[in-house]
Amino acid sequence: MLRSDTLFGKRETNTPNSPLATSSGIVPTGTSGLNKTIAPITSPTSSSGSDSPSGASSEGGSKLIVGPNIKLKGVEITDCDTLVVEGRVEATIDSRVIQISERGAFKGSAEIDIAEIRGEYEGDLTVRQKLVIYSTGKVSGKVRYGKVVIEEGGQLSGDIQVGTTSAAKSLSVAKVG
Repeated sequence: MLRSDTLFGKRETNTPNSPLATSSGIVPTGTSGLNKTIAPITSPTSSSGSDSPSGASSEGGSKLIVGPNIKLKGVEITDCDTLVVEGRVEATIDSRVIQISERGAFKGSAEIDIAEIRGEYEGDLTVRQKLVIYSTGKVSGKVRYGKVVIEEGGQLSGDIQVGTTSAAKSLSVAKVG
């Protein structure tokens, strides 16, 4: 007999010493595994930080992974620390980190601290700290960034400006003469 510890968790087989094992195979009432707290999913990364060159670490935060062949369209993504795009996403997001894989594509609007683009990004992109476009990456649209790194072969096109809107508001222009 199989039982589930969490709604979407991995299944475990009942063992003779299991608290849910009975001679009749009937689970006593009040012992359902569905009312237990779901344990957070941890990433298999090392505790020393992230493997990404930008130093972006997703430990301790919420992470949404849109896998290959998945299309997510017409949404607003909130309360997400790291968005990993391996499929296609059409959305609006305000997050800490976005990572677009080589086959991933994002279309929409994003306000991000750190963006790592290996695939395609199209739309309004505001990167408060660092935009990294790898050799396979293509970014187009209205782009604002704090710092930019573009590998040979990476593409950046559209309305491009250094400085984010919040940083631009805090700048004062000194008049000489």
